[in-house]
Amino acid sequence: MRAVIQRVSHASVTIEGIVRSAIGNGLLVLLGIEDADTAEDIEWLCGKLVNLRIFNDLEGVMNLSVKDTGGEILLVSQFTLHASTKKGNRPSYIRASKPDIAIPLYEQTIRTLTAQLGKPIGTGVFGADMKVELLNDGPVTILFDTKNKE
Repeated sequence: MRAVIQRVSHASVTIEGIVRSAIGNGLLVLLGIEDADTAEDIEWLCGKLVNLRIFNDLEGVMNLSVKDTGGEILLVSQFTLHASTKKGNRPSYIRASKPDIAIPLYEQTIRTLTAQLGKPIGTGVFGADMKVELLNDGPVTILFDTKNKE
């Protein structure tokens, strides 16, 4: 799994002119899934997301997690995170999972994040044409790859 995490003041997903989900302070997570991803990847990533200390404490130091602050999470599927740009100018998405594999993993990620955060999260709709709006706070943007845990 690949994920782009952005600390946001607010974020939303709109589909066909209708706001599907909106959050206030928290994390916008763009998630790419590949065939090699497993439940172990989901557990690792979700644990990192809810416990990542990137929110300011009273002294202005990034020392608090989204869970500590009572923040929210908006999870949006994004197959383009697995784009290969090695050859030519048109990206290849061959590493991105097809819906029959990706949807169950995406849904499991939603359930795991909800359980670990202790409240429902916002989501997009897998495969939909989504408009994502956000106000990045910081800016703070972090990349995760469960196959390359740095």
